[in-house]
Amino acid sequence: MSLVEVEKVLIVEGKSDKKKVLNVICEPIEIICTNGTISITKMDELIDELFLKDVYILVDSDDAGDRLRKQFKREFPEASHIYIDRAYREVATAPDHHVASVLLSANIDVNAKFL
Repeated sequence: MSLVEVEKVLIVEGKSDKKKVLNVICEPIEIICTNGTISITKMDELIDELFLKDVYILVDSDDAGDRLRKQFKREFPEASHIYIDRAYREVATAPDHHVASVLLSANIDVNAKFL
């Protein structure tokens, strides 16, 4: 009997956030960009598509990110939320070591050089 690895999916706001995350992680993970907002239709599609996966939400610590996070909490309560320090506000501009440490705290494997 083989153990099947549960696929991990990380939802971020934009392409620069995705680039930042890809720079620090060292495990295969699907990264989905919402481009700041997400329609109910797209949310429903995502929920269906991600049903059996480990889903993580990493959005900016600003008003737009807070709105998006609230929407995910309401529509997709199973998702795990990863928080960037408010001092950095944006995922894309946060230092690599900070992004790596918050991802690691969510059990996402990161490159040790960023810790």
